[in-house]
Amino acid sequence: MKLVYFAWVREKVGKSGEDVSPPPTVETVTQLIDWLIAQGDNYRVAFGDMKIIRVAVNQQYVTTDTPVQPGDEVAFFPPVTGG
Repeated sequence: MKLVYFAWVREKVGKSGEDVSPPPTVETVTQLIDWLIAQGDNYRVAFGDMKIIRVAVNQQYVTTDTPVQPGDEVAFFPPVTGG
């Protein structure tokens, strides 16, 4: 699974992306985030308030109950603002 981080999410995680292999019990975006948080403090800080983070799976906006698969690309980013 390829993870991509944008804007301040990238800054808090400390990298722009990574390839991960979560356990088979990780079946949804929420479970993926919970697994990431358990991997270190940088993830706990980055995902501390999921109300302000948006998620896309395979370049489609999704909710946190969306299923994820091993070959998916999952992107995390703050809300987009216009101007």
